[in-house]
Amino acid sequence: MEPRTASVERNTLETQIVVNLNLDGTGEADLQTPVPFLNHMLEQVARHGLFDLGIRARGDTDIDDHHTVEDVGITLGQAFHVALGDKRGLTRYGHAYVPLDEALSRVVIDFSGRPSLSYHAEYPQARVGSFDVDLVREFFQGFVNHAQATLHIDNLRGRNSHHIAETIFKAFGRALRVAVAVDERQQGAMPSTKGIL
Repeated sequence: MEPRTASVERNTLETQIVVNLNLDGTGEADLQTPVPFLNHMLEQVARHGLFDLGIRARGDTDIDDHHTVEDVGITLGQAFHVALGDKRGLTRYGHAYVPLDEALSRVVIDFSGRPSLSYHAEYPQARVGSFDVDLVREFFQGFVNHAQATLHIDNLRGRNSHHIAETIFKAFGRALRVAVAVDERQQGAMPSTKGIL
C-alpha cells in the first residue's frame, strides 16, 4: 500500500502553519502551536486515532486565539484530504463514544466529499484556563470544510468544560481511526454507489 501521508502549509497575514500527517502511524504527536490547550487536544486526536501528527503554527494570538485555532483546523482538514487520496478501499464512516468522568460525547464522521458540521455542545464554563471554548466549534468547522467531511458532534452530558472538550477530541480521534482504515473487503473499490467521493 502506498504511504498515506501529507504535508500541508498555510500562510496568511494572520497565521503560518505546517501540518505533517501519517494516517498509518503509531500515535506520535509533535505539536508546537501558541495555544497550549489546543496542543493538549490535538495530542488526544493523534494518540487515540493512531496518527503521527506534526504541527508547527504561529499566529496573531496577541489579538486572540481565533485565527490560529481555526487555521489549524483548516490545515489539518487539508492534510486529511490529501492523505486519503481518491478514497478507494476506505472504510469511510466512523463513530465513537468517549467518557471522561462525568462527561460523555459522541462523534460520527463520513468522508463523504460534502462538508457539513452538526455541533451540539454546551459548556458550563466559557473558558478552560485562557482558552475560549467557542473556538472548539471553529476548529471543527475549518476541518470539515477542507477535509470535505460530514461531522456530527454531540456532547451527551458533562459538568466540566475541560472534560467536555476532551471527550469530543478523543472521540474525534477514535472516529477518524475507524473511518480512515482500509477495508480489505472493499478490495480497492470506491465506497459509494456514485463511484466518486
